[in-house]
Amino acid sequence: MNTLESGRLLVKAEGRNNHSMYMKRILVTGSAGFIGYHLTKSLLDDDYEVLGIDNLNDYYNPNLKLARLDQLKPYKNFIFNKIDISNRELLTKAFTDFNPNKVVNLAAQAGVRYSIENPYAYMDANLVGLLNIIELCRHNDVEGLIYASSSSVYGANEKIPFSVDDSVDIPISLYGATKRSNELIAYSYSHLYDLNTTGLRYFTVYGPWGRPDMAMFIFTSKIMASEPIPVFNYGKMRRDFTYIDDIIAGTRAAIDKNYAFDVFNLGNHKSEELMDVVRLIEEKLGKKAEIEFLPMQPGDIPESFADIEKSTEMLGYKPTTNVDVGIGKFVEWYQEYYGNT
Repeated sequence: MNTLESGRLLVKAEGRNNHSMYMKRILVTGSAGFIGYHLTKSLLDDDYEVLGIDNLNDYYNPNLKLARLDQLKPYKNFIFNKIDISNRELLTKAFTDFNPNKVVNLAAQAGVRYSIENPYAYMDANLVGLLNIIELCRHNDVEGLIYASSSSVYGANEKIPFSVDDSVDIPISLYGATKRSNELIAYSYSHLYDLNTTGLRYFTVYGPWGRPDMAMFIFTSKIMASEPIPVFNYGKMRRDFTYIDDIIAGTRAAIDKNYAFDVFNLGNHKSEELMDVVRLIEEKLGKKAEIEFLPMQPGDIPESFADIEKSTEMLGYKPTTNVDVGIGKFVEWYQEYYGNT
């Protein structure tokens, strides 16, 4: 049943009180991805039925995605469909078969720099894919759509910290533009069809099972391999690094609250110097980094910093993991997964 092909799970399950009950069904796209894996596991641990969808593409090594899925396979309340969300026909069948109560769309083509190299991947996944998802939510009486936006929507915004009340009409990367488009499409569907939609602007998420294209992962792998690490803008970068457990807590709150239409920042509400993060990784690894300072990359920003006042007030969102603890947990996972070499 828990294979990489389409499957069908019995929705009826035995409750903890031994009475038969119907469990909530949540469809999670991008379920083999970093955030998607952690969210799916969190939902499964709380006895939700979850249909995971992912295309398992090779933007980064698919073996990591398959390894995440291996962690989910033992759950009897999980099924997985290998589907690209730009494929409307297969996605329609998945919705019809599973009949989800809510949908969390985390499938996307990620990465600011890659959007300059391969723009069409962003159109397919982030625009066509989102439209397919939101149309199917509308036609299948889904109670709410929660979707991943990004801190990249703030673009050239110079006001720090970034607030959801700030203008987000100046994206400086195609990735950021597609994520802002998602928010506008969601707003129009909420207005036209009374579909509940919640957008989550994630800020530099890191932690165990993280993405290999992210700075924390790159720095750790290269330091361990005694290779130089690339540090852009000559080290004058600040990021709001947010630990995965805090992101999942905020996402779960958004699923539960299911607002008619809203957008929230999910960050750590603290902007860290990139070189301080490098030093923390060095400390956890017990090894010095060889640093290659480079100019700013096109589409990148010098600083991100989330204002989370609204998220705290409306979602009860309160991040609890500082970078010292979070980096320690990430490095521990990395060494266990890849070997302490």
